[in-house]
Amino acid sequence: MQQNQVFQTSSKAHKLHMSDVSLFPENQSFNITQYCLENNAITQPEKPALIFASGHGEDERWTFQEFYHAVQQMASTLRTFQLPRFSRVMIRLDNTTDYALAFFSAIAAELVPLPASPLLTTKEASFLLHDSEASLVITNTPFSLPEDLSDICQIIDIKELTRQETDSPLFEPPQTHFDDPAFLIYTSGTTSTPKGVLHAQRNAWGRRPMIEGWSGLTHDDIVLHAGQLNWTYTLGVGLIDTWSVGATTVLYHGEKNPGIWPTLIEKYKVTVFATVPTLYRQILKYGHVEKHDLSSLRYGLTAGEPLPPALLDAWRDNVGTELFEALGMSEISTYISSSLNVPIKPGSPGKPQKGRKVAILPIEEGEEPLPPGKIGLLAIHRSDPGLMLGYWKREEEEKEVVRGEWFIGGDLATIDNDGYVWYHGRNNDLMNTFGYRTSPLEIESVFMKHPDITEVGVTELSVSDEVSIIAAFIVPKGNVSLDKEELLSWANSQLAVYKRPREIRFVQQLPHTSNGKLIRRQLSELEYY
Repeated sequence: MQQNQVFQTSSKAHKLHMSDVSLFPENQSFNITQYCLENNAITQPEKPALIFASGHGEDERWTFQEFYHAVQQMASTLRTFQLPRFSRVMIRLDNTTDYALAFFSAIAAELVPLPASPLLTTKEASFLLHDSEASLVITNTPFSLPEDLSDICQIIDIKELTRQETDSPLFEPPQTHFDDPAFLIYTSGTTSTPKGVLHAQRNAWGRRPMIEGWSGLTHDDIVLHAGQLNWTYTLGVGLIDTWSVGATTVLYHGEKNPGIWPTLIEKYKVTVFATVPTLYRQILKYGHVEKHDLSSLRYGLTAGEPLPPALLDAWRDNVGTELFEALGMSEISTYISSSLNVPIKPGSPGKPQKGRKVAILPIEEGEEPLPPGKIGLLAIHRSDPGLMLGYWKREEEEKEVVRGEWFIGGDLATIDNDGYVWYHGRNNDLMNTFGYRTSPLEIESVFMKHPDITEVGVTELSVSDEVSIIAAFIVPKGNVSLDKEELLSWANSQLAVYKRPREIRFVQQLPHTSNGKLIRRQLSELEYY
């Protein structure tokens, strides 16, 4: 049988025109995998869908036909496990094509992938398994299930799902709908443990305003994303958005150094580059951009942390393109942005994307939007199809972010008379580290297990105008003497890389309110020894 004979067309979503995002009928059949891949596999089967660069000349290339066929085969194999519909499947893989295949195959098999970082410690990964009630783990590294999950969760090596010959039945198109679950991601919350954000199939449709109002992607683009595939920024912009317009994605899984990115842009004639401000800064400082031909680049996209105006100016001066910024959150992705159609105001992430209903609400209570210039909570209307289905088993936390018809993510902002949003930080204590929102409570809970620590407070510490690090302020127990490097090593063994503190400061006591709550904003002012 020829590969193109296995494709079956059932989804019509990709044939609809760009319009008001809210007009999509909620009872219509819709599946993210079909939306991103099926039409491309039929209409442009030989076009490159994914190039995975190694940095050593041995790149992995997939056409749309090849990739969708592999997804169909893997989805058929996953169905032989006979898991209940929408069972959670943890993906614990390195940053390779297998990760993308597992993600889209699980969705095609009517399962719910849980993208996880391979950098998570066993304890961190075990928490996600327990909390999500996952039925399957797809991995390529040794991983032992917690004893109490051994009877209800299976581990499968990715090689078993990607074997060339399979006895699995021919792929049957998924019968999912707009509001059916699609994927589950975990993000830091207001407690000491991450919370699951459950997204629907409609998430891909809800991302359409980002294409028009931020990324500006077209069929002819070649998009390079610098992130890892366990990050929704990479899955969303790098794969879902890019493939939804029939463009080509370039990802990288070699040794990380700032100089590789200009090299890749030049080699693959990349037209759109996406990453975080921190990496743009490193590229300018260490990447020798002047030695590369970057003339193919139309512009860069930046999200995950605020873009300093000085960095924007430096990029313009040295590379000659714009950096279009976006502001968002795990619960909806980006919804504020600048673009080809929204001129950049340095210091502002831009305007609400067309089709979004956004407001600034009073901090304490009320649903009446504040006038221009007043600081309040940035809110988006709950009718937006890009918004999550809800927090997984966290009803109380979900209540905290709902105010009538509005969803409030905790960002403080103002909107000026021209409609531009100005970010004023978080209304809670979440930190932003290399684009990942990280809870200080999660890090503090690790330090508090140490027998020689009485109390700890964790916060972001500014080390320059553009760089912040995670710092732990520790009150030792009694007169015990602690070694900073040994303590960092001990904590780092229990934390993923992006959660690890870079600085420890020993203090006599921590600041508290009258009712005993830690005053985190005063930590950086403490005298330390």
